[in-house]
Amino acid sequence: MSDQQPHRKPRPANPDGRSERLATHNTRYRVAQWATGNVGTRALRCVIEHPQYDLVGVHVHSDAKVGRDAGELCGTGPTGVRATGNTEDILAAEPDCVLYMPAPEGVRIDEIRRLLESGANIVTTVTASEFTPDVRQRVEAACRRGGTSLYATGSSPGWITEVFPLAVTALQRRLDRLTIEEFADMSTRDSPEMLARMFGGDPAAMDLTHMIGRLEDDFGTSLCQLADGLSAPLDDITATGSVAVAAKTVRVGAAAVEAGTVAAWRFEVTGLRDGRPFLVIRPTWYVTRNLEPAWEVRDTGWHVLVEGDAPLDIDIRVAGENYSTVSPGYTAHIVVNAVPVVCEAPPGIRTTLDLPRMAPDLG
Repeated sequence: MSDQQPHRKPRPANPDGRSERLATHNTRYRVAQWATGNVGTRALRCVIEHPQYDLVGVHVHSDAKVGRDAGELCGTGPTGVRATGNTEDILAAEPDCVLYMPAPEGVRIDEIRRLLESGANIVTTVTASEFTPDVRQRVEAACRRGGTSLYATGSSPGWITEVFPLAVTALQRRLDRLTIEEFADMSTRDSPEMLARMFGGDPAAMDLTHMIGRLEDDFGTSLCQLADGLSAPLDDITATGSVAVAAKTVRVGAAAVEAGTVAAWRFEVTGLRDGRPFLVIRPTWYVTRNLEPAWEVRDTGWHVLVEGDAPLDIDIRVAGENYSTVSPGYTAHIVVNAVPVVCEAPPGIRTTLDLPRMAPDLG
């Protein structure tokens, strides 16, 4: 590695707002993984295998994982890096960047602030809506003190609501409406607790208020950001939700979703401009297509409809049949690929609009 730049902490920005360190193909980054759930484990493996990254720490929440080699946790060879449940161990490792990926109930803003103040940049799957105005002020202050930046991709990756729409709308001179439909067959998803929580319940007992509010915040933040990037700010965000039931009993892993119980969820988050729907995201998550009512349900992937003076109708489908194997990558890989651009960004909370293209290193 003699021809590679040594590990260096990101420095505070110059007065013109630019980082003092310029990334090159030979720049190396000290990276720590925070949380090793389904998606975090995929990210950990990617960090270990990345040609420009050196894994320096792994933070876990399970006592059973503490002390185990990082490679054992994600199925690679030994790394010499052992998992810890202690924040101080991660700080002592002096990472350039922390991939902060806990479950929603595990998010701690004070942890985020400590990491940023220590000089560690953060890329996180925590949704941008978690950063309320008060939280943003505290996080921005931590970034200034540490000379660091934070980028939140969100658990439903910002690629489909931010990166991809910016690309397809570049063809338009007039945009009337952009609609993004997301379809996810959850029946093979390796998340038994989530499946048990979401499917198989009594539809009459479902209170969708909390989920509608959460998705309105999560997707609404991305839609507002996209609208700002198009120089077409939104007037308002609305959200609705509904469920469909299984027409007949279906097995999902080791459990059964009985006929008449919840087997699909559908939400719609709409950004209004001049009183009309302008940007729409419509996720549908299901475990069977045999539903009542009989919703139109597509294969796992996205359907994007661009209505304007250069109209487009685009289907994006997950290639291959083993969705449970590849699906963590759709959330984890954008986080891993963002490390260099986030480390080199000016201090503060950064968005997709602020950052250059996040490309994989395929060397």
